[in-house]
Amino acid sequence: MARLPGGMEHLAQAQDLLKKAKTVEELRTAQAVALPLLFNLSIEQTAQIIGRSVGATCTLRTNFCREQAGEARPKRSKRELRNRAKASLEQEAKILDETLTEAAAGGVVIVSPLKPVIEAKLGKPLALSTIYAMLARHGWRKVAPDKIHPKSDPDAQEDWKKNCRGAWQKKEPDLP
Repeated sequence: MARLPGGMEHLAQAQDLLKKAKTVEELRTAQAVALPLLFNLSIEQTAQIIGRSVGATCTLRTNFCREQAGEARPKRSKRELRNRAKASLEQEAKILDETLTEAAAGGVVIVSPLKPVIEAKLGKPLALSTIYAMLARHGWRKVAPDKIHPKSDPDAQEDWKKNCRGAWQKKEPDLP
């Protein structure tokens, strides 16, 4: 004989979550808790209904009950999962606003002189890749073209582009 499902004390919260669920995972979690309690389904039947394995369904039920009982912390959003961040997103935005005033008016951002300024404001050493990632997170992107070699000849390059086109067109194969 199968065990009776536990968690009757969390049925009301699961039913509330069923009504307010915004994601599929929230809905499946609520169903994993509510279906066995309301309709006396086994864990195998519940897993089949919600489209998860038996183990995943048990995990959904257990985690929900622990969160409701206050034994486990609720899941954090991806924006909060910045475990090794040197600063919060708000701090980063504030620092970039202060240091990139001239770039916001149409100037060019050069990272190497920007690095010590940001390090001084944070009080922590940073890698260049961290600065580039910070700029990318806050919507800055590379808009200036690469440098042009001083010995390059733009006219010769354009002439070559115009005359080279025929070499790249598909030709019919020579048949014997």
